Formats: sequence, C-alpha cells, structure tokens
Amino acid sequence: MKPTSRRAGGWLRVFGIPVVIGVLSLAGLLSALLLDEAGRVFSWFAVGLPAAIAAWVFASGKL
Repeated sequence: MKPTSRRAGGWLRVFGIPVVIGVLSLAGLLSALLLDEAGRVFSWFAVGLPAAIAAWVFASGKL
C-alpha cells in the first residue's frame, strides 16, 4: 500500500526547521573552535540565531 502524501512528508514538516537550526548551531560552534576571524564572525551569527528566533516567537505571542 502506498503512503498518502500527507504522511510521506510529515516528519520533514515537523522536524525540518529544528534540524536546520541545530546543524547551523553546530557549524557555528565548530567554526568558533577551528577557524580564525571569519569563523568567529560566522559563529556569532550561527549561535545567536536560535536565541533570536526564540525571542521573536516569544515576542510575537505564539508561544
């Protein structure tokens, strides 16, 4: 039996954005450890992004 279109992409709709945010955070942490000045600039962005998203969701009242 073929899965319906609703179930086929369900996990990606639920976990897609959190996985991307997690991978970006991990890349930021590793770049802060392994790279020089450019890595530090990227790490500030990558590690600060989840905090900015959380603040935005909290401020918008969707929480």
